Amino acid sequence: MRIALGISYRGTAYKGWQSQPGGGTVQDHLEQALERFTGTPVRTVCAGRTDAGVHALNQVVHFDTDLRREPFSWVRGPNTFLPADIAVEWCQPVPDDFHARNAAIGRRYAYLVREAPTRPSLDAGRVGWVFRPLDGAAMREAAAHLLGEHDFSAFRSSECQAKSPIKIVREIRIRRVGAYWRFDFEASAFLHHMVRNIMGCLIAVGTGLHRPEWVAAVRDARDRRLAAPTFASDGLYFLGPRYDERYGVPQCTPALDFLPGTPAENSP
Repeated sequence: MRIALGISYRGTAYKGWQSQPGGGTVQDHLEQALERFTGTPVRTVCAGRTDAGVHALNQVVHFDTDLRREPFSWVRGPNTFLPADIAVEWCQPVPDDFHARNAAIGRRYAYLVREAPTRPSLDAGRVGWVFRPLDGAAMREAAAHLLGEHDFSAFRSSECQAKSPIKIVREIRIRRVGAYWRFDFEASAFLHHMVRNIMGCLIAVGTGLHRPEWVAAVRDARDRRLAAPTFASDGLYFLGPRYDERYGVPQCTPALDFLPGTPAENSP
């Protein structure tokens, strides 16, 4: 049978999601916990590989097993063997044609930025940081140039393995509460470093380094060298994928209200 799990993790201490020979990744820890729980090796497939330092609130994975367990057992069992900053949040048996990555029809990320004269301390590793004031109206105008279907080569890492740079960005939402800015992104899929590279450009516009229409020029040039530097991984959160309802996978809409002053999911 095929099982889907929802995983949350704080990525600060890990080398990203994908398993590496030297270990130290979220996938390594999850698969080790599943093996200790089941007594057999378990190989997982995730909805979206995250880089070192990137967090997730609803990473979805699937794996195949002959073991029969109640869904709550697939949550509590592996959690017994996972470190405190990784947790299984839910379990859902799924049809055999479900694939955590290939079946996704959309993915969502959020980026949190603290605007303050001094660097973060209590929330270090969990937010990006700018010390110059940000212009929300300018950033929203810039973000509008990225909505729709475009070639996002200018926002693509040189290590990206995606077959096509053409993606559909459905939403970029920018809000502020107190010293914190929240940027929400939803797209058909994302290229490697795409959100962080877009963030670098939006911050460049927000701080007055470039005008909003510069983002459109970068987009059309399809040249990574013309865009802003890749923004830090600290404030990036994978909110999870979207699937067709027939799979029965929980459609979580996680809030990022665990940071002081951070807007919840439904705030205006």
